[in-house]
Amino acid sequence: MTSRTTFDLIFRNALMRGVTAPADIGISQGKIAAIEPRLQADAVEIDLEGRLVLPGFVDTHVHLDKACLLGRCGHDHGSLSDAIRAVSAMKRDFTVEDVYARGARVLERAIVHGTTRMRTHVEIDPRIGLRGFEAVKALKRDYAWALDLSLCVFPQEGLTNDPGAEELLIHALRDGGDVIGGCPYTDTDPNAHLKRIFDLAQEFDVDVDLHLDFDLDTSWSHLDEVCRQTEQRGYQGRVAIGHVTKLSALPPERLRPVVERLAKTGVAVTVLPATDLYLMGRDATHNVPRGITMAHKLAASGVLCSVATNNVLNPFTPFGDASLLRMANFYANVAHASVGEFDTCLDLVTDLPARLMNLKNYGLKIGNPADLVVLDTRDGRFAIAELPDAMMGFKNGRPVFERQQAVLFPPSDSGKPRAVIPHA
Repeated sequence: MTSRTTFDLIFRNALMRGVTAPADIGISQGKIAAIEPRLQADAVEIDLEGRLVLPGFVDTHVHLDKACLLGRCGHDHGSLSDAIRAVSAMKRDFTVEDVYARGARVLERAIVHGTTRMRTHVEIDPRIGLRGFEAVKALKRDYAWALDLSLCVFPQEGLTNDPGAEELLIHALRDGGDVIGGCPYTDTDPNAHLKRIFDLAQEFDVDVDLHLDFDLDTSWSHLDEVCRQTEQRGYQGRVAIGHVTKLSALPPERLRPVVERLAKTGVAVTVLPATDLYLMGRDATHNVPRGITMAHKLAASGVLCSVATNNVLNPFTPFGDASLLRMANFYANVAHASVGEFDTCLDLVTDLPARLMNLKNYGLKIGNPADLVVLDTRDGRFAIAELPDAMMGFKNGRPVFERQQAVLFPPSDSGKPRAVIPHA
């Protein structure tokens, strides 16, 4: 047992994944300093009573700049192109203050649901200019006390066909853009689009995160070119592709070599269940396709994958609360995940997206930042199954939110209320 007096905080009786008995977690100067069955030390203590502790959730793909637009258009959009056009028209009038306010709403919801790391995609083009980028930069600064925000700057409506977009993109990369993205299916020259994105990635030494193959037409794909560029430039482990709904439409014999290629080239895949399910297959009259690529199956085949939020309350996805645990549960339902695959579904919003973002200091390990979320369950197997509440969260050992446990008031002679008991 460790005996010391330098802990700032001790979590007593914390249950961690993969173990059967709770342990204590000692925090010092914002970092995890000890994990032992019983720490003997003087410090502020929080008794978690055997509840599950996870490293904070990691959201690899969000659009803060175009979130919360439900009240600004009819949302009767039947396709991806309709949604792009709707937002394109609206964003001409976006102000820095407007983007900041809407983005803050989403960030605060994400924080109280336990997210501590996030990558937001930020549209850069002549219509929005750098207003969205400036707003999200301010959000990154102002919410650093609760969440690490990474900015992926990208041209949503094309690059080679959109004069002025590249100059703005370069300006953003020089001024704090952390990652570069692309959207080749909106460009009149998709391969030139991809080449230029990779050129800029190498010039600024940033990772690449692309929107890709976002439909169900398997007669064409940009995936081969992405893998080719990745190998050619030695960018293995630094490229991610989002949506890739085409993969859900491939028969096994065609999917197998694609999965092998992804694993070999180290290109990661982010599945965005809410948007992918909402926009795909809308013209079908029966046997409607889900359009959801099986991230947990790809992960089992060696492809690095994540599940993420994407859009919240806008024409692309008129739903959302920025809860990654709810998204993982939603994904598990839609993807027909078996009970034995629930652990992988939880990995898709924790450890795997941390690897996708190349985070070197993530997880419940000594020396890592104390970025933690406490779930109201006493059995880690039920985190996906029962959607327990996130009871409290910490960033660098500092509390960032707390949620009160629900209380029942049954009729009885004693009249005593009682807390709802989490799964034991």
